[in-house]
Amino acid sequence: MSRAATEAYPPTLGVVLAGGRASRMGGTDKSRIRVGGRTILERVLDRLRPQCSRVVLSAGANAARFADTGDVLVPDSVPDYAGPLAGILAGLDWAAGHTRDIEWAVSVPSDCPFLPRDLVARLHGARSEAGKPLACAGSGRRRHPAIALWPVAMREDLRSALLSEGLRTVDEWVTRFGAGVAEWPSDPVDPFFNVNTPDDAAEAERIAAQHPEI
Repeated sequence: MSRAATEAYPPTLGVVLAGGRASRMGGTDKSRIRVGGRTILERVLDRLRPQCSRVVLSAGANAARFADTGDVLVPDSVPDYAGPLAGILAGLDWAAGHTRDIEWAVSVPSDCPFLPRDLVARLHGARSEAGKPLACAGSGRRRHPAIALWPVAMREDLRSALLSEGLRTVDEWVTRFGAGVAEWPSDPVDPFFNVNTPDDAAEAERIAAQHPEI
């Protein structure tokens, strides 16, 4: 996306959620699986960087293994692996502490190889249209709460929910505050297809071969 296109919406931080345990892949780093000749992480970063003012990797305790990307690596501030909400909070904290003009962050998992090129613009549009503080992606009649737009100003509320309430699910948080939903078609390819298992990895490779345009 061009600079002119990104100026159509507020400066936005990209937060790649890369701190998962990959239990269904036997501990294999999902983001390093190759799809269409590139790792999933490379594909995610290639899609997200043009849409965002900055990009960070929220890698939890696994930050060292992503040093080769050259991106900022952000550790969790919440102890004992609190899941993707902790990674989102880490990104919001980074934006608050290291930037002056970024008031929004978009979160994406590191295992989605086909993210849309208009993700950030459409999430901002959905949030504005719905009059809600958040927005998330949707496809195939499903909502994807981890692929979402977050106000940086929400970070203290989120921190309190994680530490005081023990909140762990992104969907519960999104439901609590309300979110606009930006919908994408799932045919011929769901842009939010994610790789959780070896079978998913094989399917992603098949999709990439059949649809090189994505």
